[in-house]
Amino acid sequence: MKPLVWLLLCALSLPSPPALAQAAQRVNRCTTAQGDTVFTDRRCDALGATSRLPSRTASVGNTGIYRAGCARRLSELTGQIRDAISAQDVNRLSSIYLWSNVSNATANHIIGRLESVVQRPLVDIAPVYPDAAPVPLDPGLVAVGTTEAPARPRPVGLRLEQTLGSAATPARTVFGLRRQYGCFWITL
Repeated sequence: MKPLVWLLLCALSLPSPPALAQAAQRVNRCTTAQGDTVFTDRRCDALGATSRLPSRTASVGNTGIYRAGCARRLSELTGQIRDAISAQDVNRLSSIYLWSNVSNATANHIIGRLESVVQRPLVDIAPVYPDAAPVPLDPGLVAVGTTEAPARPRPVGLRLEQTLGSAATPARTVFGLRRQYGCFWITL
């Protein structure tokens, strides 16, 4: 009876076949001393290289359905747009859209447009500034000898430069920017 219990305990201490398969499938991205990128199933240290992380990782709370917060800076909003397009996830892109006062018919149309945006490869995201000409200052209001730099205009939108499919045909989408609830939102 003792050998049977010992054999059972030994069998339970071995890793399961899915755990072994998962360990064998792990690929590490490493950078050598010469700056070359190497993909390996071994640790980077074993190759004399350093671990290299992908350029952008999802932050905690902003993956899946639940989002811990909203984009309070324009750089966060552009990062969320970039992530949604790279994942081709229309739900992620629609989560940063300002849906207030949108009817069902209009919402269906907007979702269709957002779906076409996430299906195209992204080339660039650039801010769009207002075209308004600067208002001339009244010379009587400005003290003599002072020069005030004009205030830097705030962007009113984001322009997405994309290509149609695998071709080089350019496609452009302009999202309007709205600030509401202390957060940045996109509109069409």
